[in-house]
Parts: sequence; structure tokens; C-alpha cells
Amino acid sequence: SPPGLLLLTSFLLHMEEGHANPTRLVCDNRLIQKYIGDAKDMEKRVGQCQALPTLSCPTVLPLVDVSLQQWKSKSNETKRREILCDLALLVGAVAGAQSQVTQECGAKQLSQLNQHANSFILLLQTFSWEAGPWEPGCSARSMEHTHITSIFLTYRQLLQGKLHFFFHDLAKNLCK
Repeated sequence: SPPGLLLLTSFLLHMEEGHANPTRLVCDNRLIQKYIGDAKDMEKRVGQCQALPTLSCPTVLPLVDVSLQQWKSKSNETKRREILCDLALLVGAVAGAQSQVTQECGAKQLSQLNQHANSFILLLQTFSWEAGPWEPGCSARSMEHTHITSIFLTYRQLLQGKLHFFFHDLAKNLCK
């Protein structure tokens, strides 16, 4: 997808050799706002799809609400891992929904969401403040949903909340 590819490309173009430093993505607030706008558009488009089925097998979505006071007390590595857990659960929910949605409109939006979420996973995996690879054995808070629109709502809320705050926190150090 061009938007997912755009995210990855803009990130890769702004890496310093040998050390990941996505300065533009983190420092230019317009980029995260663009991805939030894209998420809103996907959410709107899926809401306009005709006769979306209720999922017979519920998907498990992360609870992405955030308490600013708790968020500020976490290290950047903890924040990064938490967002990766949320994204991994979200990608799993998309895959589960894709197996149940045959309608073209809904399937197209799910595919686009899957590409966007996976691009953010790749991006966040390049950051690391602790040794060792990221392992998806997370225990993210979650809830089951049977409506496809819930997947898009969760993704948008994740971008508007945790991911936006994470980039804001990184910008304090990277964008001096």
C-alpha cells in the first residue's frame, strides 16, 4: 500500500547510518497527524461499507486507553514495548476479521489497516534501549469485539494516544 510504504520509506530516509534515528517522523508533528488522519479516513470508509457482517468468532483487541500520569512514569523502552504489544494484538484481530469478511469493501479496508499497523511494528522494532530482540509474548489488556468497526476505532485511538505521546516524548531528546 502506498501509505504503508510511505511511512516505512520516510522512516528509512531519515535514519543515520548505524543508528536508527527517525528524526523527521518524530520531529515533524505533521507526519503523525497525517497517519492519524489516514486512520480516521479508513474508519470512515469501513463505516460506509454496506452490510458488514458481525464477526462470528470475536476478535481480541487491546485496550489502548492511556493515563497520562502513568504514561509519563514509564521508560521509553516500556512505552515502545507496550505499543508493540498493542499493535501485535491489533494485527492478530485484523487477521481474524479478514478470515471472516468476504465483502470487498471491508476486506480492502482491513488489508490497508494491516499494512499500516505492520509498518508501525517495523518502525518501532528499530528503536531499542535494552539489549535483546523484541518478543511478542505480551500481556496487553484486551477485550473481545464482534464488530469490524471496533478494530478501526482501536487503531485510531492507539495512534492518537500512545503512539502520538511516544513520538512526543522521543522528540524531546531527538529534536533539539
